[in-house]
Amino acid sequence: MTETQPAATTMYAAHPVLSVSGDPRRKSPLLALVLSAMPGLGQVYVGYYQRGFIHAIVVSTLIALLDADLGPLAPLAGLFLAFFWLYNIVDAGRRAMLFNEVLAGRTGIELPEDFKTPGLRGSISGGLAIIAVGGVLLSNTVFGMSLEWVRVWWPAALILFGVYLVVRSVMGRQPAQ
Repeated sequence: MTETQPAATTMYAAHPVLSVSGDPRRKSPLLALVLSAMPGLGQVYVGYYQRGFIHAIVVSTLIALLDADLGPLAPLAGLFLAFFWLYNIVDAGRRAMLFNEVLAGRTGIELPEDFKTPGLRGSISGGLAIIAVGGVLLSNTVFGMSLEWVRVWWPAALILFGVYLVVRSVMGRQPAQ
């Protein structure tokens, strides 16, 4: 091994706690692991807000699917839920360690773009979706309207979201005029 290429274990052996000389931005990998027992919370703690919310949505969707009786696919969905939940915990701890590495100036990994506190920048599609969900829930609580149709039609929301992502991708690829 040459002098310019240290052993891979040297980086972590030299500073197992990853002290960043009292930097208040430093994140505890152990706390990130513990917080991720609630899926996504560890990622949010480190500053990866989008990733944290996506993890929470994936786990809650899998739980809802398992509750809906998937028949012969239930064991597969249960196995994936267990795998994803554990992945979520490991990911949070790993991201906290990498975050500390960046603060210490030891790697070329960039901090998350969405590290600043989430703001309310506004989104037409997001706002309309929240209005629609609120309207459906209000119609149930105020007018007693049955929500049985939601159990049958919920996959339509996935289809609409997929169409939105495809349209957004296509629109992003068009050259500026």
